[in-house]
Amino acid sequence: MAVEQVHPSRFEVSAGKQRLSGEQVGEGPPVVLLHGLTATRRYVLHGSVALARSGYRLISYDARGHGESSPAPEGQGYGYEHLTADLRALLGDRCPDERPVLAGHSMGCHTAVAHALDHADRVAALVLAGPVTLGLPATDETLAYWDRLADGLEGDGVEGFMDAYEAQLEVVPGWRDTALRITRERMELHRHPEAVARALREVPRSLPFEGLEELETLGVPALVVASYDEADPGHPYAIAEAWAERLPEGRLVSEEPGKSPLAWQGGRLSRVIAGFLEEPTVRERLG
Repeated sequence: MAVEQVHPSRFEVSAGKQRLSGEQVGEGPPVVLLHGLTATRRYVLHGSVALARSGYRLISYDARGHGESSPAPEGQGYGYEHLTADLRALLGDRCPDERPVLAGHSMGCHTAVAHALDHADRVAALVLAGPVTLGLPATDETLAYWDRLADGLEGDGVEGFMDAYEAQLEVVPGWRDTALRITRERMELHRHPEAVARALREVPRSLPFEGLEELETLGVPALVVASYDEADPGHPYAIAEAWAERLPEGRLVSEEPGKSPLAWQGGRLSRVIAGFLEEPTVRERLG
């Protein structure tokens, strides 16, 4: 049942020695939000609570080392084996007897898929925005890109990161200022920038799965959210297309050409997700 007002409540979850900071808003079937590398929990639906008003319980959290969550414990790192372990701990704490929807962007959608490949029966549906991997090791050029961002952050904090990011930014001029503004806003939210720098080096060197063929085994309803490369070349449209084609129950959605990326529009994306979650196959899995 839809509600008129929703009030978020903050929480912390312990995943072994890892502390994850998050918040929950709304009541109803759980929708867990997983953000991308260098982002925070705000940057999946960009503050929109439209899904909570539509009768869903939004559960969002900062990945290890990001936002308000603690850095990786000693002896651990930021590979997908650790990110998925954190997700499992969060699910066990926040919705232990439910089958949630996992909605992730970039690193977050990779984490969601890595978990679902091992626990498809425990996932109601997937919303996968901005995938960037084909399940193959990153090229030396790609790794050098992320290392330059890490070097900038380690050397001169947010300003160093932004200098490195702007020097490598390849978008059409009309989107440049928006990309820089959003990136600066989210970089300023991290309590542990040294941990984010380490994640910048380690996440791209980790794989959530090996080869797109693995996606063909994932029989879970999946909505893949693509963005056109003119505004968001870091999340190639062609990779989102490839994911949607390989996922047995996958489908592709995107903004219209020339418009702001759907993944950047929290309210509109929420409405698209709400429509997806009302489909009979998803409602049945949500129980």
